Amino acid sequence: MQADIGLIGLAVMGENLVLNMESKGFTVAVYNRTAEKVDAFLQGRGAGKRILGAHSPQELASMLKRPRKVMLMVRAGTAVDETIAQILPYLEPGDIIIDGGNSHYQDTMRRVAEIEAKGLLYIGTGVSGGEEGALHGPSIMPGGSSAAWLHVKPIFQAIAAKVEDGSPCCDWIGPGGSGHFVKMVHNGIEYGDMQLIAEAYHIMRDRLGMTPEAMADVFDAWNQGDLDSYLISITRDILRFKDEDGQPLINRILDAAGQKGTGKWTGITALDMSVPVTLIVEAVFARCLSAGRDERLKATAMLGTPPISRFEGDIGRYFADLGKALYAAKIVSYAQGFMLLREAASVYGWNLDFGSIALMWRGGCIIRSRFLGRIKDAYAAEPSLENLLFAPFFASQMKEHEASWRAVVTDALSAGIPVPALSSALAWYDGLRTERLPANLIQAQRDYFGAHTYERTDRPRGTFFHTNWTGHGGTTAAGTYIV
Repeated sequence: MQADIGLIGLAVMGENLVLNMESKGFTVAVYNRTAEKVDAFLQGRGAGKRILGAHSPQELASMLKRPRKVMLMVRAGTAVDETIAQILPYLEPGDIIIDGGNSHYQDTMRRVAEIEAKGLLYIGTGVSGGEEGALHGPSIMPGGSSAAWLHVKPIFQAIAAKVEDGSPCCDWIGPGGSGHFVKMVHNGIEYGDMQLIAEAYHIMRDRLGMTPEAMADVFDAWNQGDLDSYLISITRDILRFKDEDGQPLINRILDAAGQKGTGKWTGITALDMSVPVTLIVEAVFARCLSAGRDERLKATAMLGTPPISRFEGDIGRYFADLGKALYAAKIVSYAQGFMLLREAASVYGWNLDFGSIALMWRGGCIIRSRFLGRIKDAYAAEPSLENLLFAPFFASQMKEHEASWRAVVTDALSAGIPVPALSSALAWYDGLRTERLPANLIQAQRDYFGAHTYERTDRPRGTFFHTNWTGHGGTTAAGTYIV
């Protein structure tokens, strides 16, 4: 018996993807650098199933139908290159290597070029949904060698999550590193969503003095409406979870957040492309601030803590405002993410289908939510939509929620509760619709000290001027360029 696909890397995601594939009727060959893990898997979770165990890359390749399809589920970075080097000698032109980890999209672009030069095909695919999604149906975002898609499409779309009409949360993204780019932006939005939810929790805990159980009830109510999403639902469950002694476990978890780098990559890429994904970047920095706990404790001792007082107004109204603030900021998070996708499509010549991407995120993935259906509808109505906020539905939602959003941010800041994601999203929204920003002063300053020139409001765009501000400078201007 030969396998339909091979998989290297039997950590939790790899194991669960194998079991998912097998449950959909595919035979899977598996290999792990530690051979004992292969045997343990076949004797445990994989026992009695259409799963073949290999103890070397050569044996794995010999078990596969042609064209061979080998999926790598290993740590991003050098481990991917090392694994490719191990399996490559046993593959032949037309065979397909698939990287299903969280690789940086530029690494994927390099690998696509290198593998295609050898006559093989390469796919870099984002896989989102965690261990549960991998087992029962993840969101899958493949890109790379387009000729490979028809060979992996039946497997990927079979194991992917499905939305209400049965559509799989998986479709071809585009060439090069586009699949991993889309996954990177997905993870950046995930950082933003998680930080927004954490700030709502912080407000309820310290400003409203609520117990975890009471907060869980609020999140449960939100999950019945526009905020319905995976992250809201698990937040409810986390807040209700009790430790062994019956006390809320959330109160005993250290406030030092970790990260694996994809949010940081989103921020760095956005800076390189001059796209203001301010909420995502603030969410990354919030994790960095939390991780520096020793410094925070020293600051608390030296500077004191913010004088947070209990809210004494209409709690019901506050809950409503907080939900609207969370929803409005969430719209900004996605708007910024799709801005970055749009810019990348322009830079790299990728013909990204934004509506299809939203559909891929509607099920299986960490940021899945009812909200994504609205994004799909917006791009279906106007595929060339410049900004998500320009869609009539989202424009009306922002106008409807603005007052509540502003009230929550104002109250939190007045009370000394840090809300970097909620407030930076609001600042971006205000800046986006400000007709005349103070950047004219910045341009004057730049021209004053560096002769960097400026444009004038009474002259056509693209015409640059320099002023001898001090009378001692002269008329020579620096070259005009934008980084």
